[in-house]
Amino acid sequence: MKKRSLWIITALMTLALLGVFVMQVYYIRESYKLNSRLFEENVNQALNAVVNKIQKKNVVTSINRKDDEARRLREEDLKSKTDTIVAFKVRFKDSESQRKYRQQQQMLDYILFQDSSVKATFLSPFMITEEEYRIYSNPNSSANNKLGLDIEDIKDVNGNLISRRVRPRFLHLKTNLQQGKLPDTIRYIAFSPQNWLPHVVSFPSKDPDMMAKFKVEDAKASKKYQMELDRLYADTANLFSNNSFNLVQDVAKELDNKNVPLEDRIPSKKILDTLLRRELLSKNIKLAYNYWLTPAKDKNRIIYQNVSHAINEPLPKNTFEHVVFSNDVVINDPGMLYVSFPNVSSLIFSNMFATLASSVALLLVLIFIFTYTILAIIRQKKLSEMKTDFINNMTHEFKTPVATIMIASEALKDPEVVEDKTRISRLANIIYDENVRLGNHIERVLSVARLEKKEIKLEYAPVNVNDLITAVVDSMGLQLQKRNAQVTLNLNSADDLVMGDELHLSNVIYNLIDNANKYSLNEPKITISTRSTIKNLYIQVADEGIGMTKDQTKRIFDQFYRVHTGNLHDVKGFGLGLNYVQDILMQMGGSIKVQSEKDKGTTFEVIIPFKHSN
Repeated sequence: MKKRSLWIITALMTLALLGVFVMQVYYIRESYKLNSRLFEENVNQALNAVVNKIQKKNVVTSINRKDDEARRLREEDLKSKTDTIVAFKVRFKDSESQRKYRQQQQMLDYILFQDSSVKATFLSPFMITEEEYRIYSNPNSSANNKLGLDIEDIKDVNGNLISRRVRPRFLHLKTNLQQGKLPDTIRYIAFSPQNWLPHVVSFPSKDPDMMAKFKVEDAKASKKYQMELDRLYADTANLFSNNSFNLVQDVAKELDNKNVPLEDRIPSKKILDTLLRRELLSKNIKLAYNYWLTPAKDKNRIIYQNVSHAINEPLPKNTFEHVVFSNDVVINDPGMLYVSFPNVSSLIFSNMFATLASSVALLLVLIFIFTYTILAIIRQKKLSEMKTDFINNMTHEFKTPVATIMIASEALKDPEVVEDKTRISRLANIIYDENVRLGNHIERVLSVARLEKKEIKLEYAPVNVNDLITAVVDSMGLQLQKRNAQVTLNLNSADDLVMGDELHLSNVIYNLIDNANKYSLNEPKITISTRSTIKNLYIQVADEGIGMTKDQTKRIFDQFYRVHTGNLHDVKGFGLGLNYVQDILMQMGGSIKVQSEKDKGTTFEVIIPFKHSN
């Protein structure tokens, strides 16, 4: 892929990512506005419900107060009316008793008057009972039952009758004139003053005219009593019939009274706080809030508050206000209720958690995909470039021995060369060496491929590392001599026996020494050291060559990667050596580290554990 195409793809993906980001920001912003408006609507609905309940409580309080007052007045009036009725009945009873007593006195006066008349008209009158009268007037009664009279005459010396005393015999005379114990007719036995003969004299115990008069008086008094009693009962009944109407009128007058102080219309602070909390919770608003209540015309005079609010201080942010008595027309001051929420944003963001989380997650996924894609493209581009370099290097490495073999083969066709056995032998050796060289190149590429596919099976055996290093250095003697390389061996490890594959371990050491030899501008100076600890064996291969940057040291173990050598044109290779070294050491349970400084040299440190087995 061309660099221009990569930049175009990167620009388009960046533009698309920015577009998605802008859309997400716009969506979150609109969602925040929507949640803010929803919060404001919920708060306003809660405040509206609070002031409605305050108004209702004001009406209920007024009704209850007036009802209590009316009940007290009604009870007082009822008690007064009852007392009046009771007093009236008592007065009537007293009046009736006096009237009856007066009537009895008049009846008694009548009887006494009649008694006086009888006594004045007749001689020695005495009362008899009805039973005595029946006996006396019955002609068939026996002599024993006859009324007997003892007559005692009083005469003078000449025998003239002066007086006569008559007493009844055998019977008890009734002479009591008390009212209630008299018969309908009062009867006397009296003697005529002319002939002194006994006569029965009688008169009614009750005067008909007087009784008729008494009956009229009683009827008038009873009617007057009943009329007055009905009037008193009617007044008492009016207390109940007019009470409801009067109560409504009184409450309406009180509510219409604009001079009633606002404090008297508002419930207590505890009730106000309870109403606010309950209505806000009903709207799922659990935020802390501050509130204060003021007159509408004097907002600096605070009636109730749950937080200190300075006079003339501007309203805090996210403060809602509502008229308390908005439905009253004639009220002097309707009052203002203020509610402030210091942490509105926290509630809104908590309600938007799902939206924010999904948006952020989507953006992170897109950024990850974008970054991963760009890095993958760059990595593939670098890998493609390295593979191209690898193919070029491999072609060059293969081309040289092939060309040499071809030249040697053509020389063998020359008749003069055929006759010269020395030249034939030298050309045969050249062909053999180049074939071996070509085979080594092929084997190296195949080994890396098999190692990458995990097809190489290491054969573990005890290996003396110090001896192995010495053998590898000896085998590389000719190519080291070509560059006059100075190799210093500091094989100080007393314990150098490890479990490993001798062939691949020798290839590891060979690659490290070969790199130190190739990447030196002047005569190479290579130092190989060994040391050991309880657990590991350490092999260091240091040179004073061209060195590497930090960025290069991070990539030298990648396949096909080769360090740029500048003006050094004799460095050959496929970029597979260090990758092979790392993979072999990892399979053996070891590792490799590198320290390098540009133009000062590089040090590789191989770490091999002592107790490793397959």
